Amino acid sequence: MSAERILWKSQKTYFSIVHRRDRHHRSSVLAPIDTSKKPIVWVLGGPGSGKGTQCEKIIAKYGFTHLSTGDLLRAEVKSGSERAKCLTAIMERGELVPNEIVLDLLKEAILARADQSKGFLIDGYPREKSQGIAFEQAIAPVTVIIYFEASSETLTKRLLGRAESSGRADDNEETIKLRLKTFLDNNDLVLAQYPEKLRRINAEESVDVIFGEVQKILDPLVVN
Repeated sequence: MSAERILWKSQKTYFSIVHRRDRHHRSSVLAPIDTSKKPIVWVLGGPGSGKGTQCEKIIAKYGFTHLSTGDLLRAEVKSGSERAKCLTAIMERGELVPNEIVLDLLKEAILARADQSKGFLIDGYPREKSQGIAFEQAIAPVTVIIYFEASSETLTKRLLGRAESSGRADDNEETIKLRLKTFLDNNDLVLAQYPEKLRRINAEESVDVIFGEVQKILDPLVVN
């Protein structure tokens, strides 16, 4: 059997399961999470904005669960499941992972930790407006969006500094500018969708000053 046929069958099997499940649960609550007690926070920011550092500080203070779609995908690929086979085939072909799979992984991770976690940090997702809409429909409404905002000049300078210390080939100036443009083009549409839930933080300040602003946002949401 050809590789194309294997990929097609794997994807067909997976999405057939998803379709049957969604049809069965269409009228039910997909994610019974009380976001008034366990806030769901989207953490957004361009490459070099320092959101990873802030996520670490949030986890340490608030006990939130940190969920990165990249980490979830890598863990699933290693699991050897039927879905892992589908993911491996997709990635080997250099194709984008369907958002349905990403949402399933996020939903499963949130529900698995719903009893223990005090809240959820969704790191770097959604990347597009349609992903945000799908997240709220399939999982739960986002409580607040924290956007770490810095100028393209600052982000470029930080990433070039990272490249010098790490030797990363993908952090040359031309590639950085392309990454930033792609991020900003999509991110602006995401932010415009949620003006009432959006909180912007100046990411050009020091780490401690930035975290002070983060605490002003999260403290009122946390149930002690």
